[in-house]
Amino acid sequence: MDKSSSSHHVMKGIAIAALASTMWGISGTVLQLISQNLAIPATWMLSTRTLVTGVILLVISSFVYGKRIFNVFKERGSAISVVTYAIFGLMANLLTFYYAIQRGNASAATILQYLSPLFIVLGGVIFLHRRPFRSDIIAFVVALIGVVLSITRGNITRLAIPVDSLLWGIGSGITAALYVVLPQRAAEKNPPIVVLGWGTMIAGILFNLYRPFWVNPPQISTTLVASVGTVVLFGTILPFGLLMEATKFAPSDVVSIMDALQPIVTSILSVIFFHLVLNWVEILGIILVILAIYILQEGRRRKLKGI
Repeated sequence: MDKSSSSHHVMKGIAIAALASTMWGISGTVLQLISQNLAIPATWMLSTRTLVTGVILLVISSFVYGKRIFNVFKERGSAISVVTYAIFGLMANLLTFYYAIQRGNASAATILQYLSPLFIVLGGVIFLHRRPFRSDIIAFVVALIGVVLSITRGNITRLAIPVDSLLWGIGSGITAALYVVLPQRAAEKNPPIVVLGWGTMIAGILFNLYRPFWVNPPQISTTLVASVGTVVLFGTILPFGLLMEATKFAPSDVVSIMDALQPIVTSILSVIFFHLVLNWVEILGIILVILAIYILQEGRRRKLKGI
């Protein structure tokens, strides 16, 4: 493959990853519509979303992999990985993210969830006693400044979002880190879409044990159906498939940089549809958070490659 052809493939991968990240940004904005404007209870929404998504993902997986989709439960370690991923990764993350948006706004919630790579590094330092790289410390400081600017709008004497929204958002960032770490054992020998499918299905079953989606459902409307459908498709199925496709054309570290589009898209859509007013301090804060994650990922990539 010549240089121009290789460059074309990388750009194609970046474009596909950017589309996936944009979809996640749209999904976060639609969740604000569902949680605030439509006032849909979190328990019903999560029961419906996870069960429908889990069924669709497993149906797709069965067409592609057949009976091999059950291999994930043949090894004890893999099975434990999927179940813990479903409970402490998927369920916990979806719940905390939903409440962070419902109590505050999608823009702030997405920024806080975007900090998950920092929480992964912090977990390694605390629980595995890994020594942080210098780039990790720089990224942490930059991210902290960015978050403070974003949630205070430059006035450190008061928060621009409710305290409970901030706490739910931090919880969302922590559980997003678990979302990445917990399924790794299962994903070693099983296709990612199968792991995601079973994790979402298990989460859907557990959510429905607490709040069956058919019991006292909200008033069904075209807006509600379209909104839930958008979250199911744009929040999980389509972007996940696009990301898998993107990694065929571009390196995973290049693809991951496109994650930065998610908070940007969510913020822009929040301004357009929810009349969210962002001042220059908040915008600077968002930029610093995105820069911090880039510093973190780039620093670790260089260390792993011995640069």
